[in-house]
Amino acid sequence: MNLNKYQLLAIATVIATVVLIFVGGLVRASGAGLGCPDWPKCFGMWIPPTSVEQLPPEFDAAAFNPVHTWLEYVNRLTGVVIGLLITATFYFSLTYRKIDPVITISAGVAFVLVLVQGWLGGQVVRSGLSAGMITLHMVLAMIIVNVLLFTAFRSTSRQIDISLTRATRKRLMTGGIVLLVLTVVQMVLGTQVRELIDVVKNIPNPPPRDMWLDQLDGWIYPVHRSFSWLVVIATGAVWWMTRRFTGTLSLYVLAGIIVKLVLLQVFVGLAMEWVQMAGVFQVLHLVGSALLIMAIFHHLLKLQTG
Repeated sequence: MNLNKYQLLAIATVIATVVLIFVGGLVRASGAGLGCPDWPKCFGMWIPPTSVEQLPPEFDAAAFNPVHTWLEYVNRLTGVVIGLLITATFYFSLTYRKIDPVITISAGVAFVLVLVQGWLGGQVVRSGLSAGMITLHMVLAMIIVNVLLFTAFRSTSRQIDISLTRATRKRLMTGGIVLLVLTVVQMVLGTQVRELIDVVKNIPNPPPRDMWLDQLDGWIYPVHRSFSWLVVIATGAVWWMTRRFTGTLSLYVLAGIIVKLVLLQVFVGLAMEWVQMAGVFQVLHLVGSALLIMAIFHHLLKLQTG
């Protein structure tokens, strides 16, 4: 596939946004969400301090952790870079406004959403990492990366040749949409579980890490754990239908990637129980969710071209 400069830019922006989700996962897993207690500056400075002595007098020295501060600062800088890439993607998409205005519109939607996301990031900090705000921030990140994925796909779809019967496409689209909805619901449930864990670990005299899950109240965690079976079953159905009713290698390979990502999510979820909620698995779980949703959405986009 020969890609022009805009197509390369759009794809690079998608990849960079996934990197931002990874960095955000590191911030969350390390507890560095309030490493910079103010917004948009960090401890009242555009370049944060590296030692307590550099703190402005209005900030509490006890709240300063240089590792957390700089991890959150890198997260913000990465967000700025992504914002610039999305802006460039929108600007250069104007060349498509007559050829394929959908590309320009979708790039414009991503541009508006990233502005909202920047504002929302500030609200998350000002709210002291309010549970609902964190979930909204995460869901919006997933929407942005998939809008960008649509933009990149749309700009390259003319080079994709997939032949499917109407019945086959309808069958696979239905299965894929069901799988996508189940996966998004599972992601939101997982975010809610993570917020409940934050409540447990932040109480005075918190229990050991291996007891955090045992301390969770309510129905969300049992439902999240059991709901994974629905995702596994739906994934198996999509993989089987793709293999049974299509002869397209690219669709079959993508369905296989979806299966592997789902199995990875199941394994990582179990591993978090086995190894006391290790931060590395929390990050893998978050990034895995993003990649899984993107893979399913990409599968649906490819089916639509058939």
